[in-house]
Amino acid sequence: MIKKMSESYTVKSAIVFPSDTNSHHTIFGGKLLAYIDDVAAITARRHCRSNVVTASIDSMDFLAPIDLGEVVMLEGVITGTGRSSMEVMVKVSKESLTEDSKPILTGFCFITFVALDDNGKSKPVPGIECDSEALQFLIDSASKRVERRKARLEHTKELSEYIAKDLF
Repeated sequence: MIKKMSESYTVKSAIVFPSDTNSHHTIFGGKLLAYIDDVAAITARRHCRSNVVTASIDSMDFLAPIDLGEVVMLEGVITGTGRSSMEVMVKVSKESLTEDSKPILTGFCFITFVALDDNGKSKPVPGIECDSEALQFLIDSASKRVERRKARLEHTKELSEYIAKDLF
């Protein structure tokens, strides 16, 4: 089975309140990561129509701060699939909602999810088909990101042997 990327598209918007901010009056990085994981999980579930688990989160570079009172906007879409895994890209933007304001890209990241059956075991997921030329780059570059993730995971496993020891 193949599904169009647009079938999984997910959007979330939220106002940044004082309780969401740090001492610089910008959104806590952890709060933003929670929003990202939430949007990505919904996106993945829309695609596979089953429970999912987060397998990895690629790096998150914060390109611009999101200030108190601004609106944070998150957009998620499936950008790659494996047998039971799905890569989700979440684009993060902000908008001040003043008369002349336009959304500003503040970051994006890729998150990998695995689809689960009722017994908590991985299950196959549908493939994806691009609905627009603008999104084709994301599909075409997915295999490069998968290879980088695999290499990073191997490095993490090597490091874990040392970190598991009493270092301090």
